[in-house]
Amino acid sequence: MNHRAKFLFRPLFFIVIVAALSAVVMLLWNAVLPGLFGTALPIDYWHALGLLVLCRILFGGFRGHGGWHGHGRRHGHWEKWQKWQAMTPEEREKIHAHFHGHGHGQGHGQEPR
Repeated sequence: MNHRAKFLFRPLFFIVIVAALSAVVMLLWNAVLPGLFGTALPIDYWHALGLLVLCRILFGGFRGHGGWHGHGRRHGHWEKWQKWQAMTPEEREKIHAHFHGHGHGQGHGQEPR
């Protein structure tokens, strides 16, 4: 597929996927929630689209790696935690002092030790 075809295909593909997901949200909502909760009302397509967008904002992407899934690994938190675990108590105290007031325990309103 050439560059121009990809340029035109991607937005169209995105629109089709969002439209299909909105329809799935609407159908699932209307099939499950009114029967589960007596006060839940059926929703129309546009409310389902709004709910889908709201979930995207609150929980993250549509690409399979959004939200909290894999969040720590993606940003190197696991490696940082492993480094922290491998440090001696003196090294940890030095790092802690650097980030918390440049003194031993004198940051964030703590009393000196």
